[in-house]
Amino acid sequence: MLARIAVLVAVLVLVVGSGPGLVAAQSVDGPDGFDGTVTVEEGESVDSVEAFAGNVIVDGTVTGDVSALAGNVYVNGEVEGDVSVASGNLEINGTVGGDVSAAAGNVRLAENGSVGGNFQAGGGTVLVNGTIDGDAMIGADTIELGETASISGDLEYSGDLQGETGVVEGEVTEDSSIGTGPDTGLEPIVTWVFALYTLALNLLLGAALLLLFPRFSSGVADRVANAPVRAGLVGLAVLIVVPIALIALAITVVGIPLSIIGGFVFALFVWIGIVYGRFAVAAWLLSLVGLDNRWLALVVGLVGGALLGRVPIVGGIVNFLIFLLGLGALAMTLYGGRRRTRESRARTGTGESTAD
Repeated sequence: MLARIAVLVAVLVLVVGSGPGLVAAQSVDGPDGFDGTVTVEEGESVDSVEAFAGNVIVDGTVTGDVSALAGNVYVNGEVEGDVSVASGNLEINGTVGGDVSAAAGNVRLAENGSVGGNFQAGGGTVLVNGTIDGDAMIGADTIELGETASISGDLEYSGDLQGETGVVEGEVTEDSSIGTGPDTGLEPIVTWVFALYTLALNLLLGAALLLLFPRFSSGVADRVANAPVRAGLVGLAVLIVVPIALIALAITVVGIPLSIIGGFVFALFVWIGIVYGRFAVAAWLLSLVGLDNRWLALVVGLVGGALLGRVPIVGGIVNFLIFLLGLGALAMTLYGGRRRTRESRARTGTGESTAD
């Protein structure tokens, strides 16, 4: 049993780390990828950049477009096409030949920065000190136009406009309908990428559980099928009591390390409960039509749960109820196994005493 648990822990480490590992391997071939930092070096020229990363840095030349979802995006070199980003911070110190569309916490067009097309930005703070040859549409809490700024077209804005409005050659119009985050076109793609990645992780975890603990997994499914109400109530109790106990433990100061470790263990317990819940419900539904295949149940349950998550309100409620079933059945099966072990040891001890 200990060996199986050790294997499961190793699998979890590999599963959680598999995403960054695959991504890092992609970034070796070029800037297109999904990594900690994606960089176009000074003197380097690439066709385009499509990145999902912590940082995107363009010091060289991009002859096409830059599309990025990142923590920080820095354009210090030249982008001949468009720049479309969703990020925490966007800073343009170089040249963008096309349009800029940005949804970011902070957007800064520096004094040396220039945009050859239109400039759309939304976020917390937008600072313009550089040159915009086209129109500008900005929605932000604070919009600041510096003395060195130059906007050849019109400026439409929503927010607190500060600074030199005289740098705008066209009309300056306030439009409250402008949001603080222009559509970069990346959001739907990112949503599906995360959904597929989560599904892959759940499938890997589920496969590990079925391979390493087949009887235990069947026991969890049986408890959901035979006592769903009890399993759901136990799951709800676990979800309420354990966090309260961890908080109480942390208040003692001495128990803070144990509380932190317990939090990680409980998070893992919750994740396993989600996977088991979907597996168990799918196994029960498939049994109603005469199908008894645990692997099919795993796939149907996890894919079905992922699709349910796309349904507003109702999908979330149903998934939560399934999660409670899985969490409760997991706790009940663990407790039942531990009790049987104690009883078996007690009987063994009694037999030995009698023999003596």
